[in-house]
Amino acid sequence: MADDEKGNEDGILLYYKYAKVPDVRDLVRFYDSNCTSLGLLGRVRIAPDGVNVTVGGKMSSLKKHIEDVKSIGLFEGTDFKLASCGAPSDDRVVKESGFTSLSVRVVKELVTLHSHPVSKSPDISNAGKHLSAVEFHSVLQSASKCEDKKIVLLDARNVYETRIGKFRNPHVETLDPEIRQYSDLPAWIDEHSDQLHGSQVLMYCTGGIRCEMASAYIRSKGSGFENVYQLFGGIQRYLEEFPDGGFFKGKNFVFDHRIAVGSHDPSIVGSCLICGSSFDDYSLRCRCIHCRMLVLVCNRCQDSSDSVYVCELCKKHSKGGGGLTTENSTFDSERTLDTMPDLLTLSIKHELDIPLDNEPSSEHTGRADSEYSRKLRILCLHGFRQNASNFKGRTSSLAKKLKSIAELVFVDAPHVLPFVYQPREMEPHRSPRAAPSQQANKKFAWLVSPDSSFSMGSEWKIAGGPFDPLQYQQQTEGFEKSYAYLKSVFSKKGPFDGVLGFSQGAAMAALLCACRGNEGRVMDFRFAVLCSGFPVIIEEFGQGLIDCPSLHIFGNNRGNDRQIARNVSEQLACMFDKSCSVVVEHESGHIIPTWSPYIDQIRSFLSRFL
Repeated sequence: MADDEKGNEDGILLYYKYAKVPDVRDLVRFYDSNCTSLGLLGRVRIAPDGVNVTVGGKMSSLKKHIEDVKSIGLFEGTDFKLASCGAPSDDRVVKESGFTSLSVRVVKELVTLHSHPVSKSPDISNAGKHLSAVEFHSVLQSASKCEDKKIVLLDARNVYETRIGKFRNPHVETLDPEIRQYSDLPAWIDEHSDQLHGSQVLMYCTGGIRCEMASAYIRSKGSGFENVYQLFGGIQRYLEEFPDGGFFKGKNFVFDHRIAVGSHDPSIVGSCLICGSSFDDYSLRCRCIHCRMLVLVCNRCQDSSDSVYVCELCKKHSKGGGGLTTENSTFDSERTLDTMPDLLTLSIKHELDIPLDNEPSSEHTGRADSEYSRKLRILCLHGFRQNASNFKGRTSSLAKKLKSIAELVFVDAPHVLPFVYQPREMEPHRSPRAAPSQQANKKFAWLVSPDSSFSMGSEWKIAGGPFDPLQYQQQTEGFEKSYAYLKSVFSKKGPFDGVLGFSQGAAMAALLCACRGNEGRVMDFRFAVLCSGFPVIIEEFGQGLIDCPSLHIFGNNRGNDRQIARNVSEQLACMFDKSCSVVVEHESGHIIPTWSPYIDQIRSFLSRFL
């Protein structure tokens, strides 16, 4: 093929560089001008710690772009991964992969690894040693002879990627975390650290960027975790060096219109979700009805099924079916994909002067799919002697102001409380107050006092004494029943991104945070919002700080919360790791404030998890 013809071919260019960027805005202007003049489309992400780029265009333009970038000292030693490809044939795939326009954005960091967005990322200078494709292959080739060393392969990619291709060696254990998104990887590493400790860990991902931060995270664990290595250039460079596939079997999932890139080996690793036959074609764009992750469904099963699919992770966590009522909508698993909004088919705006955000990088290190912001799903736990209905009413203003980023799900607590009322004190010219005659909704609790009566009767009873603002101090029992009930809620109505609790609901939410992850991730969530909460000490949870991102909202000294004093809510906040907790104090008593600046602080905290 003549050089002119090669120059007119379409191509894809991927590269990243970790380095301190002296002037972020200046670099934004360079990329905007350079890519626009060369007709390049795709994603450019610029952070104070470096640059991550995935762009497409004519091969001649991409080569010119590489020359221009190399002229900037910042990019010395950068690995530019350039590949020719055919013109895209599926407009929907092009839109999903973000190649309909140019998007240049400033982000807080190139890769959002930590599941706690308010936590500090590991030091990238501590990343694992780079191994070239040849060196990586050599280690795997000699693995059978290294009986004195334990070698493990760790795939840093998401499950929909590993389904269609991965490294395989009969003498080396391959660890597939089976995660939906990159930010789930640290939790998996924490839970499986015994499999990594003392081992020679060989990490790999699509192009290399995800291994940089993940390997640094593993090495940050200290002694026994030093021997971590990463495949330089990722699977892409390996397949270029070993076009027959080498130890990599199947196809390499990529985040552009090519969808997947294979070797000369035609073998298929993936299988149809429905019938189990060999299949690895994601161009059909089938998705899980619950989490919207891509799934593999062959043509025959698509023609014969009802187009409602549940991925293996949702099946694992028992998200099989049934309707779910939320604050903003009713989600019914009987709805087909065709009737649901396609969260992935979004126009990528051409941007230059935009606010700092924390969007996933162009190797899609955050969410399972292309650039989109789905709403957070938050499970809401009401206070003592409330129910889901009245708590929903009391938080209607909050829900309205958060509707663009969150949907609130409300449930009743499992402990049913008796109907009680306070009698009017006897006065000379007034008769005693009679029991209320109107029909009342049941009231519930998450925690109860040891002497509580669990009468299910519908008749009103006179309270045993005047209202005691310190009654919460006696409400220390009933946790096991509430915990078992919430496990069922998570299993049947999840997943939930976070938990919001008010008053006693906040105390219950804090207990959930303390035992988060102890139930095989059935009750896995990413953050908690605790409003006017108080601590309840349960011995089996231990005395260490609670490691869960949290937002604590309570009245300050001028707030005059007559039910839960400021110092009590402050005690609860102090039980959480300060590195991932935020405190918001207001002046309005026993409520959740929904006006500025408080609503802005709430929205800012939640936005970190989008």
